[in-house]
Amino acid sequence: MGSAKKKGGRKEPLFGLPAALADLRLTAADRIPGGSDDKPKKSSSKRKSDTPDDEPPRERKAPGKNGAKRRSRSSIGAGLGRLVYWGAVLSLWGVIAVIGVVIWVGAHLPPIQSLEIPKRPPTIQIVGIDGSLLAQRGEMAGANVSLKDLPPYLPKAFIAIEDRRFYSHFGIDPVGILRALVTNVLHRGVSQGGSTLTQQLAKNLFLTQERTMQRKLQEAELAIWLERKHSKNEILELYLNRVYFGSGAYGVEAAAQRYFGKSAKNVTIAEAAMLAGLVKSPSRLAPNRNPEGAEARAQVVLAAMADAKFITEAQAQASIGHPSYVVKPIGAGTVNYVADWIGEVLDDLVGQIDDSIKVETTIDPKLQAVAEAAVIDELAAKSVKFNVSQGALVAMTPDGAVRAMVGGRNYSESQYNRAVTAKRQPGSSFKPFVYLTAMEQGLTPDTVRQDAPIEVKGWKPENYTHEYFGPVTLTQALAMSLNTVAIRLGLEVGPKNVVRTAHRLGISSKLEPNASIALGTSEVSVVELVGAYAPFANGGFAATPHVVTRIKTLDGKLLYMRQPDEHNQVIEPRYVGMMNTMMRETLISGTAKKAEIPGWQAAGKTGTSQDYRDAWFIGYTANLVTGVWLGNDDNSPTKKATGGGLPVEVWTRFMRAAHEGVQVAALPNLQSNWGPSNLVQISSQVSPPTQAAAPGPAPAPVSNGGYRAPPPTRANVRPEAAAGLDGWLMDRLFGGNR
Repeated sequence: MGSAKKKGGRKEPLFGLPAALADLRLTAADRIPGGSDDKPKKSSSKRKSDTPDDEPPRERKAPGKNGAKRRSRSSIGAGLGRLVYWGAVLSLWGVIAVIGVVIWVGAHLPPIQSLEIPKRPPTIQIVGIDGSLLAQRGEMAGANVSLKDLPPYLPKAFIAIEDRRFYSHFGIDPVGILRALVTNVLHRGVSQGGSTLTQQLAKNLFLTQERTMQRKLQEAELAIWLERKHSKNEILELYLNRVYFGSGAYGVEAAAQRYFGKSAKNVTIAEAAMLAGLVKSPSRLAPNRNPEGAEARAQVVLAAMADAKFITEAQAQASIGHPSYVVKPIGAGTVNYVADWIGEVLDDLVGQIDDSIKVETTIDPKLQAVAEAAVIDELAAKSVKFNVSQGALVAMTPDGAVRAMVGGRNYSESQYNRAVTAKRQPGSSFKPFVYLTAMEQGLTPDTVRQDAPIEVKGWKPENYTHEYFGPVTLTQALAMSLNTVAIRLGLEVGPKNVVRTAHRLGISSKLEPNASIALGTSEVSVVELVGAYAPFANGGFAATPHVVTRIKTLDGKLLYMRQPDEHNQVIEPRYVGMMNTMMRETLISGTAKKAEIPGWQAAGKTGTSQDYRDAWFIGYTANLVTGVWLGNDDNSPTKKATGGGLPVEVWTRFMRAAHEGVQVAALPNLQSNWGPSNLVQISSQVSPPTQAAAPGPAPAPVSNGGYRAPPPTRANVRPEAAAGLDGWLMDRLFGGNR
């Protein structure tokens, strides 16, 4: 113990908290991380236990000004470096994206090496028998015109308003695109486009009109290709010959002809400005539809031309103040009905049309004009009085060559062809087929049949006035259009035989072989009914109505030539003579005695359907066969318009003009040895009526233009009796003696 005391000295024992903390010492590992003095320090041989814990270390001294500047420069440099780096990365990816888009767009185009300027759309020129242009169909494309042949202000008008920098860009105009973008942003909408003339040409030649990003990118690629392949003048010339100007006109030549009736080589400055202005919106600004809009746009073009120094201010003001253009109205003439009819048969004649063609027709422009005036003038004067809104006329030679066709009163208002497409009840104008069938079964014009009441399975057709003439000749019965005689005759010869006769002569429509067929209750078209009358005028030969004689390409290659019809005898000559004798009497003293052509023998038959819905007259000479129909498209009744009234007036006006200066020819096989040639003589020998007319005022004209009952001693002409179901239906359904 003594040694122990010497070595360590005496230690007092410690109790409680001091005893527990006596051996506690903190090391660097025990300190909290992140503090200013968190770095472990090297232990020294001498512990500085007496250093206060709150003494700040040397590292915590505030930095000086030079250090802050160095650190700021370092941060800016690092930011710029990152910006450059990411900019380069984004640029690289942008280039890759652009290349990808270009490749993708190009993949959806035909191979560049196979791209060619497409052919112009085929056009159909329709010319008359004299070679004059009647109409044009298809996309109206005028002949290509060379840039050097145009007045210099014409192409400059397009450059001024559409692409002022045309001669300085490479197909795409970045300046123009930027200018258009700024303008559109300022106007908060699309008010200006950035497409160049080259881009517009590329779109017109190769692309659709859809507004998509893909189409715009394709347009840009094709514009660059066009600029590399063609010179500026070649591009401008192509553009002027292909751009659309509205109303079916492609190219400046077609547009100048359409709107001004002249060649593009002869347009004035004002007309050139109007043409250039149409490109923006050809359908909306077409001068024949919107003359005010077209003129306002032309003034904008003139101002642009003056601003570009293409014309002087004086020229611009003169053109604005006194425009010299006279807009040619769009074709609305009735010859367009002929053009439409031709369009319907072209595929059967020549098949698909790849090249522009010229169609030579049988139409006589002079007769077409006369026919149009006759129909339109008659309707203008009397359509309200008789409640008749439409009319049709077909005139053809006895061999079927159509010389004139009117399908309605106004083509621009209605393109429905009432001469070819419409089918209506012919009424009593169908009766010649009944009488011809009777002639072929042994009857003659002098054969007598009874005009008396008749009943067919409960149906009691009557003459309109309820008057009957007893025994009458067939000549008298046809001229007076006696319905009961026609019914008896039809039943006698057989309705099926009547149908066969009509089909043999040229009727193609379906005909019902019943008792009422004798009164024309089956519907037919004007052109087929006129064609079926032609054998009466040509001696009995079948005649096919036709209008096309030859079809050629514009360079003269013959595609089609019509061959003459075979001489197919459908009526024996003696029966032709009998029918001509009877139907001539209709014009001499019958229902169509107003239809007189001085110096010419003419024959024909009137007809009116039930309730005056259709009024017809088909008449002919040895020179022309002409049919006229008047009525309403909705098949509504007219105000007692009869075949012997308005149709005869139209027919007479046309036929008199058509026969001026033509050598007179007689109807074929005309004879008069079957009885008196004048119906007055026949009528004076007819028995008195078996039933008297109703007392009171004289009955109104009946719907088929027949006769009123004559007194026993003289013949009075009466209107024709109703066709369709004859006067019987009219009396039963609508009342008699109206």
